[in-house]
Amino acid sequence: MTTTTRTDTQLSGLHTADGHDLIRVQGARVNNLKDVSVEIPKRRLTVFTGVSGSGKSSLVFGTIAAESQRMINETYSAFVQGFMPTLSRPEVDVLEGLTTAIIVDQERMGANPRSTVGTATDANAMLRILFSRLGQPHIGSPNAYSFNIPTVKASGAITVERGNKTKAEKATFNRLGGMCPRCEGMGNVSDFDLTALYDDSKSLSEGALTIPGYSMDGWYGRIFSGAGFNMDKPISKFTKKELHDLLYKEPTKIKVEGINLTYEGIINKIQKSMLSKDVDALQPHVRAFVERAITFTTCPDCGGTRLSQEALSSKIKGKNIADVCTMQITDLADWVRGLDEPSVAPLLAGLQHLLDSFAEIGLGYLSLDRPSGTLSGGESQRTKMIRHLGSSLTDVTYVFDEPTIGLHPHDIERMNSLLLQLRDKGNTVLVVEHKPESIAIADHIVDLGPGAGTGGGTVCFEGTVDGLRGSDTITGRHLDDRARIKDSVRSASGALEIRGASTNNLKNVDVDIPLGVLCVLTGVAGSGKSSLIHGSVAKRDGVVVIDQSGIRGSRRSNPATYTGLLEPIRKAFAKANGVKPALFSSNSEGACPTCNGAGVIYTDLGVMATVETTCEECDGKRFQAAVLEFTLGGRNIAEVLAMSVAEAEEFFEDGDARTPAAHKILDRLADVGLGYLTLGQPLTTLSGGERQRLKLAAQMADKGDVYILDEPTTGLHLADVQNLLGLLDRLVDSGKSVIVIEHHQAVMAHADWIIDLGPGAGHDGGRIVFEGSPADLVAGRSTLTGEHLAAYVGAS
Repeated sequence: MTTTTRTDTQLSGLHTADGHDLIRVQGARVNNLKDVSVEIPKRRLTVFTGVSGSGKSSLVFGTIAAESQRMINETYSAFVQGFMPTLSRPEVDVLEGLTTAIIVDQERMGANPRSTVGTATDANAMLRILFSRLGQPHIGSPNAYSFNIPTVKASGAITVERGNKTKAEKATFNRLGGMCPRCEGMGNVSDFDLTALYDDSKSLSEGALTIPGYSMDGWYGRIFSGAGFNMDKPISKFTKKELHDLLYKEPTKIKVEGINLTYEGIINKIQKSMLSKDVDALQPHVRAFVERAITFTTCPDCGGTRLSQEALSSKIKGKNIADVCTMQITDLADWVRGLDEPSVAPLLAGLQHLLDSFAEIGLGYLSLDRPSGTLSGGESQRTKMIRHLGSSLTDVTYVFDEPTIGLHPHDIERMNSLLLQLRDKGNTVLVVEHKPESIAIADHIVDLGPGAGTGGGTVCFEGTVDGLRGSDTITGRHLDDRARIKDSVRSASGALEIRGASTNNLKNVDVDIPLGVLCVLTGVAGSGKSSLIHGSVAKRDGVVVIDQSGIRGSRRSNPATYTGLLEPIRKAFAKANGVKPALFSSNSEGACPTCNGAGVIYTDLGVMATVETTCEECDGKRFQAAVLEFTLGGRNIAEVLAMSVAEAEEFFEDGDARTPAAHKILDRLADVGLGYLTLGQPLTTLSGGERQRLKLAAQMADKGDVYILDEPTTGLHLADVQNLLGLLDRLVDSGKSVIVIEHHQAVMAHADWIIDLGPGAGHDGGRIVFEGSPADLVAGRSTLTGEHLAAYVGAS
């Protein structure tokens, strides 16, 4: 029997190893997945569709990618694994045929102030080698052009052995780095306003220091007295030396109550603890202090280039490395093309390919010196993609999370060809996506649903795009939806005047944004939409900006705490049971004492990563057992926090649990399409689109007159876009002005007024190329947006 099979295999030219052409998932139960089983073809492009919250990310990221990552981590030594997060096995019965997974998500790139687009993509490393070979005058190795490497000088005695004698000789050692010594490679210098650091009429013990966290009741008080300061002497009476020691003293070992400690001047300490981080990454009260006490000015020595004078003096064809990093990438690619130097031909070819990849992916408008923390989620994702386009890896699983975010329909075509390019190299490409243009190119489709949250988690359809069209699933029914241009548009009640806007690439733009209507700003990625809004509109009174930036909050924050919903719920519980509201807060008196209300216990295993385990005392419910005995409408506080927004909306509407204040907030959450979120879900688990809609729900109660939304359709299923348009209409009808930065054609078609920027990206954009109604834009077809919108609405 065995012989026959082997002969058959040989005759057909197939090897047993060629038979593993599927990734098989059986019985997946991660999050809301209900025993999902799917077979995904390898070396094909598979798109996962379904409404927001249907379980797409749970299947793709939480099951397939997570298990692949976990198994790869297990191949490293125990020492290396100690520096990696500990991943638990996803809840799934069988996972077969997995390959190495590379996840390209929308997480913004680290907010390290030293990280730029160039350092994140290896473009800087290649340029540094190029300048070390061709730069005139020649100043040294590639390190001499790096703004992250300081110059080191040392001198001392070295021992020289000659024959059988040793002799001490004096020697000096120099290593030239490219870091500007004045600003330490940051590009700006900080000046401290001393009056914001301390009140000099008070003494230290009276609380003279006004820096967050510097209380004299704790260790700081002991450290200052241990360092020899007179705690009762007003700072205005300090001698020059005492004041210098208080502010600038180098780290010095001191002994306090028999304990060895280090004292360091407060300005040095602030520079290390607060200024080494990105200002936006700081806690709100610390950020407010930094903005109040410290002014950042461009470094006078390097002019903001971050580089030393030596690095700036070395040039190729009249340009130094700082000049080429400030160039728009498309221009830099042309400059590199003009270098013809056989000695570095392979390096030039690699650099050329890298820079061309930026243009291909629609990021040619960036410059290499752009800080990576300022990129949007979509730009970050595409920047990460660049690293993989030139990769020589094959048979890898690439996992993308809505790669079309922030892309104009014109750019989506390019993104599609890149995804197909990755597939054609022999890779498996898995994409979570809502845009019909990207669904159309799939070889295989997995549609999850039918609803969101507990109403989802099952596979509604598996097969081809044509099969999906013919199926009766929500995605299938809406796949060919096309918005109609409105018959009549609202009239403006006034206008926001913008004159001479020149932020980033804007070219002295004059424009009137109409008020009292739905106004859509559009244009290709990098055309200047965000520059116009954030540079000229966002800071005005009465303007509420709702973007997709991360919501600042800890892993304890959830939709209930963020929207203020927990407040009326706690009061309702307290009133019904005759106890204090603080009992119903997992951050206060009612918290489980074992896990302090976190629901999980974090165990620090020294060299290994911290392990998270559900608290056995409260079983993850976060509250003391006694608190869970108090009920409202037959439910305890933990059960209420486990409800979805839609369930809670019903629960608080009438009966014993009727709470109008809570119901009002829940109404707004359901309005923005978040009915499936549970009230106690940690904010850290939300996607970019969900975060934005949560902010919208929270800020709809604000007193603003003008709402600015940055791509609110992100992460929305085709069926939900209709609900969003209804919400925007209700906002406008209630007297608000709504300005939307958007690429989705359905939103453009629904607008009362369109402002189109372009014609291209970067320095090819920055102008207004159209202002008027959607009907006029379609009729004129004078811009890229006009052509794509006309095709979308089927205009003849």
